[in-house]
Formats: sequence, structure tokens, C-alpha cells
Amino acid sequence: MKAQQNNSTEYWKKSLSLVSKLLTVWFLVSFGCGILFKEQLDQFSIGGAPLGFWMAQQGSIICFVILLFCYSYFMNKLDLEHGYGEDE
Repeated sequence: MKAQQNNSTEYWKKSLSLVSKLLTVWFLVSFGCGILFKEQLDQFSIGGAPLGFWMAQQGSIICFVILLFCYSYFMNKLDLEHGYGEDE
């Protein structure tokens, strides 16, 4: 029972660590690139639009979708590592 509880506790610690890292990346991309670093990014352009504007409108959404795929990949890997994988 104690080993199962240790496994479960370690699983949740790693899971929360992953979520916090991904949320940090999302915050930096959406808030940082769209608001804080907008002036520096506006020196470049994508498709005729300033990069700061583009990151605020499209870049943060694209980053979010990429982070969803990363979350799925890393959680599946974590599930298998701790014995919570789906039966195939």
C-alpha cells in the first residue's frame, strides 16, 4: 500500500510540474510576446503584420495548440512510466 501511495504521489508531483511548466511557457508567449515585448517584436513582420501584433492575435493561439500536443505526449509518457497507461 505504501509503495502504491509513493507512486501516486510522485505521479502527481510530476504531473503538476509539467502543467506549471507548460502554463509558464504559455504565459510568456501570450503575455510576454503580445504585451511586454511588443515594441521589440514590432521591428520584424510576418505577412505584412508587425510580429508583436501577430503574436498577440495568432502566435499565442498557435502556441497553445502546440502546448496541447506537448501535454498529451508528455502525460502519456508519464502515465506509462507510472503504470497508468491505457490498455491497447
